[in-house]
Amino acid sequence: MTGSTRTITLAAAILGFIGVALGAFGAHALKPTLEAHGSVETWKTAVLYQLVHAVALLALAGWRDAHAGPSGKVAVLWTGGVICFSGSLYWLALGGPKFLGPITPLGGVAFLAGWALLAWSAWKRPSV
Repeated sequence: MTGSTRTITLAAAILGFIGVALGAFGAHALKPTLEAHGSVETWKTAVLYQLVHAVALLALAGWRDAHAGPSGKVAVLWTGGVICFSGSLYWLALGGPKFLGPITPLGGVAFLAGWALLAWSAWKRPSV
């Protein structure tokens, strides 16, 4: 496992661990608070996107070992997306300041840019 593959795998593991923990925390300990703010669905959306991208990072680490390409950039975009998108949704769901709302779409753009970069890399790679 190369250093970059190890880093991507580590990021996937950390994001996955935190996503599962926050999902459980939101479903149990934070449930009354989230219900009071009317933000249960917001919390669930944050958890979903975090876990989807944790799994995607894990797949990217495996893909990286077999293919040259911009996987490091994709990993940075997806990790940044989780921090901005899911992180701001968690904060807002807990009643945090609304000025953080505009950060959420920036995370979404980072997700989309990562997926587009991965697609472009796969498209330009010659078929075997």
